[in-house]
Amino acid sequence: MTKVAIFGMGLMGLPMTQKLAEADITVMGYNRSAEKLEPLKEQNVPVTTDAQEAINFADCLILMLSDFSAINEVILSSDCSFAQKTVIQMGTIAPDESRQLLVEINSRGGEYLEAPVLGSIPQVKKGDLLVMVGATPQQFEQWQPLFKNYSPEPNLIGVVGQAAALKLALNQMIAGLTSTFALSLSFLEQQGVSMDIFMDILRDSALYAPTFDKKLSRMCDRTYDNPNFPSKHLLKDINLFLEATEGTKINNIALKAIQGVVKEAIAKGYEDGDYSALIEGINN
Repeated sequence: MTKVAIFGMGLMGLPMTQKLAEADITVMGYNRSAEKLEPLKEQNVPVTTDAQEAINFADCLILMLSDFSAINEVILSSDCSFAQKTVIQMGTIAPDESRQLLVEINSRGGEYLEAPVLGSIPQVKKGDLLVMVGATPQQFEQWQPLFKNYSPEPNLIGVVGQAAALKLALNQMIAGLTSTFALSLSFLEQQGVSMDIFMDILRDSALYAPTFDKKLSRMCDRTYDNPNFPSKHLLKDINLFLEATEGTKINNIALKAIQGVVKEAIAKGYEDGDYSALIEGINN
């Protein structure tokens, strides 16, 4: 039986750990701060604030840490070996960062693959995430049983770096779709147009995306508590996409404008609120 350690008990890491525990997979949760481990302790799931203990415990290390800097600090700051261990990066980082991890983990005797996910807490609980895997075909086959706890059909995208690129491409669309929807809502509120009429027409058009209904009430009511994806994480992913496209032939000026909108919302205090709070960056 494979032993798993999941690093990072944030909004996604915690339910992903609980999901494996419910499937009777031997799993340990790691977090730098102890308070986020309390729900697992109450469920008798092994926990630790010592990264080396988690590394020693597991055959498979799943990374759900906030960013590349946190990954470096938590698992690469010492000279520990990853011999006979597989590291699976499931958070959102840049393609080049993932390729750097591949080189570093391999140099320490371990195997590395990436498997970023699309979806949030409800999809984790239902096992209905979209799992995008960057790996060799052999690694993909080996770890499919683990991934199927999270997704009915994990997808092999290509080599390491390509799944990370796909995840960033999708997440920048979250920013684009949400910001254009917020802009339309703000304009129609100003003009006194009925939101019900707007939504009825939008739903019947080719312009509709389901995320619009998911964010409608939050934007209309200006309520951003209990986020599945906070504004600060959206900004992090926007920044990663912009950095990855800087110096290329891709014109990223539209996303730079959205970056400014998200920064404005965060400056107003909505860093930890749901990313639908970007409407606050539109309404000055």
